[in-house]
Amino acid sequence: MVKVADMGVVVGSGLFAYAMRVGQPALPEAPRYTYALLAAAALTLLVFGRLSLYRQGPHVAPTMVAGRVLTGWAIVLSMLMSIGFLSATGAGFSRLWFLYWAGCGGAGLLCVRSAMKGALAWLHGHDIGRRRIALLGPPDCSDMLVKRIQRQPCPGIELLQVPLDLALGSTAGLSSWLEDRHVGEVWVTWPMREEARLRHSIAQLDACCVEACWIPDLFAFRPGQSCLEEMSGPPMVALSVRPLTGLSRALKEATDRVLASIIVVASAPLMLALAAGVKLSGPGPVLFRQTRQGWDGRPFELWKFRSMQVHDAATAASQTSRGDQRVTRFGAFLRRTSLDELPQFLNVLQGHMAIVGPRPHALAHNAHYQELVPNYLQRQRVKPGITGWAQVNGLRGETDTVEKMHRRVQHDLAYIQHWSLWLDLSIIAQTCVIVLFDRDAY
Repeated sequence: MVKVADMGVVVGSGLFAYAMRVGQPALPEAPRYTYALLAAAALTLLVFGRLSLYRQGPHVAPTMVAGRVLTGWAIVLSMLMSIGFLSATGAGFSRLWFLYWAGCGGAGLLCVRSAMKGALAWLHGHDIGRRRIALLGPPDCSDMLVKRIQRQPCPGIELLQVPLDLALGSTAGLSSWLEDRHVGEVWVTWPMREEARLRHSIAQLDACCVEACWIPDLFAFRPGQSCLEEMSGPPMVALSVRPLTGLSRALKEATDRVLASIIVVASAPLMLALAAGVKLSGPGPVLFRQTRQGWDGRPFELWKFRSMQVHDAATAASQTSRGDQRVTRFGAFLRRTSLDELPQFLNVLQGHMAIVGPRPHALAHNAHYQELVPNYLQRQRVKPGITGWAQVNGLRGETDTVEKMHRRVQHDLAYIQHWSLWLDLSIIAQTCVIVLFDRDAY
């Protein structure tokens, strides 16, 4: 949202400056003005991103934000002037227009952030969009941190102290405590002298599906009181951050919904025929439904065409193996061609899944492997997918050893870390090739 507003301000202020220059509302006749505005909008996103203006927490002081905004805007204008000088096109622009644009653009960018801050304050005042942050560490360090944050009040966050016995205890206990309180972010406050406990907390959080930061105990040094006072929020070291935020998340969501809609409509006759085939293949429902964990560990009901005989809950959790006697003859065809996955595009339209992402495992498998595979639950930091980077790299089917699951998780985490729209499209294309030509599925 902020990125779109910034682009609108840059272009809008340029048009407003042009109207001021000519003395009446008018669009620039020369296309070079339009090109300059579009280039400035793109450069603004690039420069502001490098200055971390799109990833700042609520604790950052308004004066610090304003300074970075004006610095970034000055860099953008300097880059444009350099381009104009090197390309010998700068003489074609009105200097008065450029000055008007510089002033209006800077003021507009500051107003955008002020308006956003006011809107967020109103929403947070009505308990909308508040962030629950847990403090993991010794109570004295956490109390010192709370007092420091209270100097710059932020209604958008609610701080909770993790009990010391949980901080020093098992990962399962901490994970359950965080889930019960719907905590999505953790600040680790162990001082550097407590290295063993700090490492223990980091290891705990690696197995939890939360965003995490470490607050170094720079309070202990206090080399200059004035230096600390100039910083509104505490210095942080990011341990894990949201892999998809803002525009990237919206782009992936939109792409998934559009493609899923097209596929569902186009394959509707095929799905009806497959449903009839499943029904004729034996007694039982057409769809196999099972609760899985999605984004942030939230439960959802996954749908597939039933490819196996109806069985009890005890055998439902066991993985399908090659030559599995539970698979029906028609089900074997569905699994070999991956057509049993088609109903999951409805899961995508519901918002529970993505087309590309880590495959959702059965709850029993999650409970088993999260204790054996490092960073296993980090897979849940994005929506689960119908296909994924692991699947197109040969890591399909049964994971009957910890080593196989470890390799799959490593591929899933690599996908999350390096996500791009082009990577998604590449995985979709590779999946289509595998479905058409690979007959090793079972």
